[in-house]
Amino acid sequence: MMARRKISLGELAEKVDITPANLSILKTGKAKAIRFSTLEAICKELDCQPGDILEFKDDE
Repeated sequence: MMARRKISLGELAEKVDITPANLSILKTGKAKAIRFSTLEAICKELDCQPGDILEFKDDE
């Protein structure tokens, strides 16, 4: 989604007020949780829906 919107990780991090390191953790799927306010800010900036950037993976 970031590539489609032509926005870098650092640029998005700055716009949604999150550190680039934390955004990288979210981007790589290593995060265990995300605040709704952070998800909302990312979706607003990327003009997308949560389902466009989230994927469910069963741990089993």
